[in-house]
Amino acid sequence: MGKGRVEAFTDGVVAIIITIMVLELKVPEGEDFSALVPQLPVFLCYVLSFINVGIYWNNLHNMFHTVQRVDGGVLWANLHLLFWLSLMPVTTAFMGENHFATVPVAVYGFDLVLCAIAYTILAAALHRLHGQDTAFAKAIGSDRKGRLSLAVYIVAIALTFLNRWIGVGLYVAVALVWLVPDTRFSRVLEK
Repeated sequence: MGKGRVEAFTDGVVAIIITIMVLELKVPEGEDFSALVPQLPVFLCYVLSFINVGIYWNNLHNMFHTVQRVDGGVLWANLHLLFWLSLMPVTTAFMGENHFATVPVAVYGFDLVLCAIAYTILAAALHRLHGQDTAFAKAIGSDRKGRLSLAVYIVAIALTFLNRWIGVGLYVAVALVWLVPDTRFSRVLEK
């Protein structure tokens, strides 16, 4: 089947996820800069989650741009990823409203791990459907960046229990690595 509907559905779900996250931001009580201080942890968590959701949206766009069709396995794999992404507003609020406490930081990381696993499953489903000698397979390659990100998330969760800021720092580091534009897909499409 064609890929248009899955792309449109994914775009809609991602838009809703971001909307829910921004609606969790509360208007500060007061009219000076000191009124912003209590909201800072929630806002910083929102920024991190917005970037993470945006990274997944961008990667999904690139992935679906290089494939010709989808099947039931791809649809379910995409829904699996969207499920874990849809929990991002909850884990974001949990971490922000609890001012980066240890357990909420670990729970946030657990959601990131499950998103990364689901992304890997989706990539494998697309690879299985389209084969080895396709633009998608050439672009995704061995996906070292994806596998390394998953490993860093797992390590970050463990280190969070030693120091929560290590976990937060590693989550930010992974996001920064992915903010660098991924040229794998554009290089393949230009050929």
